[in-house]
Amino acid sequence: MSEFWKNRSVCITGGAGFLGKFVVQRLRQSGCSNIFVPLIENYDLTRIEDIQRMYDEAKPNIVIHLAAKVGGIGANRAHPGEFFYENLMMGIQLLHQGMMRRIEKFVALGTICAYPKFTPVPFKEENLWNGYPEETNAPYGLAKKMLLVQSQAYRQEYGFNSIFLLPVNLYGPGDNFNPESSHVIPAIIKKCVDAIREGEDKIVLWGDGSPTREFLYVEDAAEGIVLAGEKYNESEPVNLGAGFEISIKELAEKIVQLTGFKGKIIWDTTKPNGQPRRMLDTAQAFEKFGFKARTNFDEGLKRTIEWYFKEVGFSSD
Repeated sequence: MSEFWKNRSVCITGGAGFLGKFVVQRLRQSGCSNIFVPLIENYDLTRIEDIQRMYDEAKPNIVIHLAAKVGGIGANRAHPGEFFYENLMMGIQLLHQGMMRRIEKFVALGTICAYPKFTPVPFKEENLWNGYPEETNAPYGLAKKMLLVQSQAYRQEYGFNSIFLLPVNLYGPGDNFNPESSHVIPAIIKKCVDAIREGEDKIVLWGDGSPTREFLYVEDAAEGIVLAGEKYNESEPVNLGAGFEISIKELAEKIVQLTGFKGKIIWDTTKPNGQPRRMLDTAQAFEKFGFKARTNFDEGLKRTIEWYFKEVGFSSD
């Protein structure tokens, strides 16, 4: 095992969140014992005073910035201004203060939403600037994308070591199942479970089921972030994905089967589909820091559904 993390102090914004808990766990497995997680109750990371206090208290060598204001299509449409402002202010000030304090490294998490709406599939990092993002999540995607611009500018002018990772949609145990802000996998799981409990014979899903998505199991994502934190020190953005594509229709059918829901799926075509296709080219992550996703999608879905069943005290029997 590498000794890289052993004597380093790491601050993980969003470390108490869905992805953050797995990154903390992965760091501990890698020998890191000095981990600081700024909780949202104590630090408003859109405020410079709170960011400065966080740096004063954490004294990090490395910052992994996972905190984000995030949600599915509905949340993005309802709060475009909030999503833009909060993500931009958090990221820009955190990275700037890191540079001012001469920390060793800043690991910034972007989003697949930063890619142009009609990016050729699979999305290659070089395609990132070839058009405007899909409209429903463009404010969020562009706010996160500014971290890449800042990261590259600060490396060029100040020699500051920051990296920018582009993860695809994540899923897994502990995901956000709040219908106001959840992404597609937890949203469909919850709809199926609610329908079974209430004796409903149908669920209604947004769009027509034709868009494709790629999903990365949360433990795999955590491993990729920790590997990049240790081994990658370049300006170019790197995709983090699983390298496969599935339609929302096929995804919904899998979840229906795995949850035991026996009813019909109704597609509400008055609602938006979002981006037509999404799948990342994952070659750079393997080449630059040896990351390859390991979790089989069906197995990951089963674990996620089983976790949710336990969480809500549900049995499909």
